[in-house]
Amino acid sequence: MSDMITADLVDLDLSADTKEAAARALAERMVALGRVTDLEGFLADVAAREAQMPTGLDGGIGIPHCRSEHVTEPTLAFGRSAAGVDFGAADGPADLIFLIAAPAGADDAHLTILASLARQLMNADFTAALRSAGDAATAAALIRGEKPTPAAGTGATADTTGTGATANTTDPVATTDTTATGATADTTNTGAAADTTETGATARTPDTGATAGTPDTGAVSAAASAETAPGSTGRASAGGSDRPFRIVAVTSCPTGIAHTYMAAESLENAGREEGVEVVVETQGSAGFTRLDPTVIAAADGVILAHDVAVREKDRFAGKPTVDTGVKAAINRPGELIGEVRDKAARGEVTSASPGTTPVERGGESGEGYGTKLRKWLMSGVSYMVPFVAAGGLLIALGFAIGGYEINKAPSVTDHFVWTQADSWAALLFQIGGVAFAFLVPVLAGYIAYGMADRPGLVPGFVGGSIALTINAGFLGGLAAGLISGAVVLAIQRVPIPKALRGIMPVVVIPLVSAAVVGFLMFVVIGKPIASAQSGMTDWLGGLSGTNAVLLGALLGLMMCFDLGGPVNKVAYTFATAGIAVADPSDSAMKIMAAVMAAGMVPPLAMALATTVRGRLFNAAERENGKAAWVLGASFISEGAIPFAAADPLRVIPSSMVGGAVTGALSMAFDATLRAPHGGIFVVPLIGNPLLYLVAVAAGVCVTTALVILLKGLRRPVAGSAAQGAGGGADPSAPTPGAKEPVAA
Repeated sequence: MSDMITADLVDLDLSADTKEAAARALAERMVALGRVTDLEGFLADVAAREAQMPTGLDGGIGIPHCRSEHVTEPTLAFGRSAAGVDFGAADGPADLIFLIAAPAGADDAHLTILASLARQLMNADFTAALRSAGDAATAAALIRGEKPTPAAGTGATADTTGTGATANTTDPVATTDTTATGATADTTNTGAAADTTETGATARTPDTGATAGTPDTGAVSAAASAETAPGSTGRASAGGSDRPFRIVAVTSCPTGIAHTYMAAESLENAGREEGVEVVVETQGSAGFTRLDPTVIAAADGVILAHDVAVREKDRFAGKPTVDTGVKAAINRPGELIGEVRDKAARGEVTSASPGTTPVERGGESGEGYGTKLRKWLMSGVSYMVPFVAAGGLLIALGFAIGGYEINKAPSVTDHFVWTQADSWAALLFQIGGVAFAFLVPVLAGYIAYGMADRPGLVPGFVGGSIALTINAGFLGGLAAGLISGAVVLAIQRVPIPKALRGIMPVVVIPLVSAAVVGFLMFVVIGKPIASAQSGMTDWLGGLSGTNAVLLGALLGLMMCFDLGGPVNKVAYTFATAGIAVADPSDSAMKIMAAVMAAGMVPPLAMALATTVRGRLFNAAERENGKAAWVLGASFISEGAIPFAAADPLRVIPSSMVGGAVTGALSMAFDATLRAPHGGIFVVPLIGNPLLYLVAVAAGVCVTTALVILLKGLRRPVAGSAAQGAGGGADPSAPTPGAKEPVAA
């Protein structure tokens, strides 16, 4: 940390009276040293981070921090205020203020150093030394972890009265007392217990038999210590049990720089005081090291202190769990430990989750809102697709059996004749209509679920249903889902008395969120969205000629760009939303036909290419090609993923060209489709089916030709001939990048 803070970045007489003024005063010092390039831009990033959660901590500490593109190198500025500055801590203003500035792409090493500072802030000796520092150079040295030149009777001391005893005290405020003969004490970390990992080394306090850091008589015996998980500390619990109570914890904050590590240090310190063994996994910006599964298995309880989603949360299912915010772990760690012990005593455990939310799967700390938005939307679309497939196919079958007048048939609850085909057709049509009625509510509900987990479902479904009621359609469902998730997240940030927490998820959150979302959808934004939806529908209905062909080409490009990914799903959802009505327009059915035709092209083209020029593909790809025939014919674009993953620069552009050709031809041929899925199996339901198949065949041939041409131009690699003749990967082995096929 030697280059991260200097005396020029220290202000021991900070005169600011607001947190904004304090941040500006310290940031100006960073600007003067060239550490920050844009003062106002950096302060805006600091304010945005502060808006997520106040950065004041109990004990008179304020730690505003952010990652910003206006920061040239990791920098720390320190200010000491005599009057105090309010940073939102429960116990009042802060007199010690640290402004941490990290570049947007800060490396792990610097973030680790920042984490080390955050841990030091939980050490009372460290903060006391800062409050008594007489000059900026001394304060900067303390923060850097250096040993200031001590005046007489000050600084670190080592009392080594035993023969041969040595003390290594690199912490400027650490004090080591080793009275035992041959004792060795290593206190390189602030507040850390003596490290006695070497054979025969023992650090002892004057209390007979006590392990360093545990002044109470009756500390852990050698046998008990042997049971302790590596890296953890603890004492025997009261009552003389064989081992201490064991807790595993996860800490994480929005930026993953400060509070994450401060919460971890606070929990560990409280654990030592309580005689509880605490092992913490910090999910910070520098990444995280997963807790050993054996440590989790041996734990008696779990503490999740977080303000962002805990990654791989299901690891902790089945254990007594306290789930809270990260500041709670900093301010009242002892209470959290008591809560989890009480839950363990009552046998209260968390149930296994059916699965993590889309935001938690593969989520990375610090990812942008664009990435999160894509995951939220994909959550809604992925849950909606089965309703689309089931409802759409049932409706299509109803039309195929009963004709296009079947939508005017009376309800089968009033009129159903077992021996009449029209009655069965009406039954299929009406069941499909009921399934289709769930599309927008499911879309909205699971977008909210992706944002806020289960509490988002109620307002999401309510908002989606209102979108249908006011004819806001697909766009209204998107808006309702995002609003619902945001409302629930906002409610969850409101401090709630402990006595009311039990009714929050069952009564308060559903009631308040549904009321707020309903008000916004009915009164504020519903009508404008409905007007936009109507305008878009009218525009599509007026498309003809060249405009329709260009739209078909664009949709074909989108369907083949990422083969079942977000862009593919946008085009598919756009098409299905148009036919999700009792009487869709001719333009909507043309769009659906073009989308399905283009989605069939990539896997069929890969299957054809492996058949006509098998030597260009290895054995595994040829095996995948056999399956791609069926997948392509079934409109499962993901059948081409193994090929795209192995050779994206040749396969994806070729697929996009073929998809564009097919989409454009389908629109030009005026092909229509009421079914949202089915591939060649719903050809009887397609308007102009022969020309539709011609469009699909043309795109397949174009893609196949391009793939063969591009693969044939590449320079042969040694051993490729043998591979093409039957070598290569084991056909039974999974192809890199392949994923489970889902509806295109």
